[in-house]
Amino acid sequence: MDMGLVMAAMMMQAANTQSQIGTAVLKSNMNSQKDAVLTILGGSSAPSTANLGPGIGGNLNITA
Repeated sequence: MDMGLVMAAMMMQAANTQSQIGTAVLKSNMNSQKDAVLTILGGSSAPSTANLGPGIGGNLNITA
């Protein structure tokens, strides 16, 4: 096999590995940023009803 072809195949594998590492690092950074934003915003699973008026945000009785 031609050495140029072998080197091209090796370079393609190296580029693929670098791409996979870059994708993993990017995903990790995005998750860190998401966690930081959730921490700043309060991160609760349900929205807070602290600033709502009385009777707003409660359960609705639909049996009547």
